[in-house]
Amino acid sequence: MSLSIGLTGGIASGKSLAQREFEALGVPVLDADQVSRAVVAPGSAGLAAIAAHFGPAFLQADGQLDRRRMREHVFARPEARRELEAITHPLIRAQMRDWLAQQTAPYAMLSVAILIEGGMQSLVQRVLVVDAPEELQRARLQARDSIGAELAAQMLAAQATRAQRLAAADDVLVNAGTPEALCAAVRELHRYYLDLAARNTPRAPGLRLPQPAESVRISGPH
Repeated sequence: MSLSIGLTGGIASGKSLAQREFEALGVPVLDADQVSRAVVAPGSAGLAAIAAHFGPAFLQADGQLDRRRMREHVFARPEARRELEAITHPLIRAQMRDWLAQQTAPYAMLSVAILIEGGMQSLVQRVLVVDAPEELQRARLQARDSIGAELAAQMLAAQATRAQRLAAADDVLVNAGTPEALCAAVRELHRYYLDLAARNTPRAPGLRLPQPAESVRISGPH
């Protein structure tokens, strides 16, 4: 089995850009968004369980999950979100675990926006966090989605805090500069992960990239 890395980051942090760069380097990446769609596809046990629990009103005429209606429902009701996660998260974890077990590349990556919130760190050997200052996240989110500051703040508040993500991190990609700088840092981290895989040392010290002059490594959480 490959060395397993969990890639995560807050909304508008740059996680998707980092993921694309890892994929361009030939790293196998499983995106949790794809898995979350698969486990509630028409005919799946996940969708049947959702319909039984929440009612057929959350299904579209073609039998697919009405994602917009479900998103609005659970966003306004934390208890409903927990009920939905109780159905989908075990199915998502099982698919991710099976996928990782089949990988033969030096290392493989799970890309999970809610890796920390969903308690999915146990699926991987290392956690990589794409980090950005919250004010920069907010500005990027407002520009990307053409939304106001209040909605952007609500969306950020619905996630784990920056401090919680960093506390769980083994490695950190700091995305406070240009896309080119982030991609260069991904390439450096790629070399580091290949080395860890070759030496079979998944619990080696963590990296923080790009590296400030006064700091080269950070300690992992374990």
